[in-house]
Amino acid sequence: MSMQNMNTVNAPKTSSFQMRINPEIKSQAESIFATYGLSLTDAVNIFIQQSLNVKGLPFLLSPENAEYMKAKSVQRLISEIQSGWDSVKSESDWVSEEDAYKLLEADV
Repeated sequence: MSMQNMNTVNAPKTSSFQMRINPEIKSQAESIFATYGLSLTDAVNIFIQQSLNVKGLPFLLSPENAEYMKAKSVQRLISEIQSGWDSVKSESDWVSEEDAYKLLEADV
């Protein structure tokens, strides 16, 4: 099995780690996870898998998450649009809407 196809569900479990946590906090967390049918180990594995999926933390570390995401999305959109404009060097670089649909194999 290649590393690319491995995830926390099907990867061999041959390593372990320990962590220290307050017993009351651990109990509260276990109770929350249990309502979803998960153990603490399951929840940690889900966190790790999602971190691998997004190649970072699976959540934002900001109290202004919605505003941050909007600003980040707008910034990315503007950057993508500018990249598109900058890529045009001559008239032949333009692609018609019809040709774009054909390239994307999309139905009009």
